[in-house]
Amino acid sequence: MSHRVLEACVETVEAALAAEAGGADRLELCVQLDLGGTTPPAGLIYAAVARLRIPVFVLIRPRAGDFVYDGAEQETMRHQVAVARALGAGGVVIGGVTATGEVDDTLVAELRRTATPLPVTFHRAFDVVREPRVALERLISLGVERVLTSGQAPTAVQGAEMLAGLVRHAESRIGIVAAGGVRAHNVGELVRRTRVTEVHSRTPVNADQVREMVEQLRAET
Repeated sequence: MSHRVLEACVETVEAALAAEAGGADRLELCVQLDLGGTTPPAGLIYAAVARLRIPVFVLIRPRAGDFVYDGAEQETMRHQVAVARALGAGGVVIGGVTATGEVDDTLVAELRRTATPLPVTFHRAFDVVREPRVALERLISLGVERVLTSGQAPTAVQGAEMLAGLVRHAESRIGIVAAGGVRAHNVGELVRRTRVTEVHSRTPVNADQVREMVEQLRAET
């Protein structure tokens, strides 16, 4: 049986500890989840890293809304990456697109350099790119380790066909992390249909619920 990874998306230390206790493998730390998530403050990053044993990946998103960023916002993002790295984050979760719907190569390359040696995930900005497979190739060439995506659908289950295609296209050159409405009751179906090895979930603050999801995830071969 291959090892499958659960990344729990959390916005408090308490939720992070519950996710770890339930068996989550990795955390994405953010705030304002009701707006899709934005970058957490330095104090929260510090507290989470200090208290967690599993890797804490920090979301780098300076505001809610679209993923087309101006010069000042890009400078903020570079600073946020540097702060996360200095505070001991296990990785960063970034994203940015151009006004025409392509990966913002320049921004991603700059953030990737700033993050080194931390691993980089490209977040659900991927779900608004015009040509997903072209975007995937660009991210591979830029050295991004993972892509977080629902398969350009409202939920990962609805986007399962595209997710499966992305997994095949990636050929293990980049990780495909399924996100969007992933819960214990559907994670098994999602893994069977897509063959993803990593899933991302906005996990409830309850270790037992996290544990149930982990059990369902690991039950798939």
